[in-house]
Amino acid sequence: MSKKLFGPLAITGAIVFIVIAYGACQYNSLVTTEEDVVGAWADVETQLQRRTDLIPNLVETVKGFAAQEKEVFKDVADARSRLLGAKGPAEVGAANAGMESALGRLLAISERYPDLKSNANFMQLQDELAGTENRVAVSRKRYNDASRSYNKTIRRFPAKIFASVFGFDAHAYFEAEEAAKQVPKVEFGN
Repeated sequence: MSKKLFGPLAITGAIVFIVIAYGACQYNSLVTTEEDVVGAWADVETQLQRRTDLIPNLVETVKGFAAQEKEVFKDVADARSRLLGAKGPAEVGAANAGMESALGRLLAISERYPDLKSNANFMQLQDELAGTENRVAVSRKRYNDASRSYNKTIRRFPAKIFASVFGFDAHAYFEAEEAAKQVPKVEFGN
């Protein structure tokens, strides 16, 4: 092979190697950031599952004191079923808003039953539920942060090229429903 031909081939080979190596690094970076999003979403689902697992015990405790509140119990059960069957951030967000509303009505029952408010089991479940709500909020924030980081990564040049070639799509954020953004109206009976 002549020296005239070897020089351009070596340069071309080096350029091809650099492009392939850079592409591999970009791909690995995209996989890593997407896995961060997937892991964060799994954390959200874990905390939501924890909350839905607490609900039957809470409902049973309240039923013992307020059996006549059947409509509230049905609403909680329906909301729990919708949340368990929801898929993806948009569906889960809508089902979560319904669950929060139903739980609010369930917990409001305790105001009408002083014996329930002083029941140790109810108080423990209420504390666990409050702790779980905090975990859900933290998990949602982490998921949204991971999604934001990932979405920014796949929109930036040159990663955008590799993201489109390898089929990396943006992830939706877990946002509050419009109804959840409204301040609830609280009325006390006379």
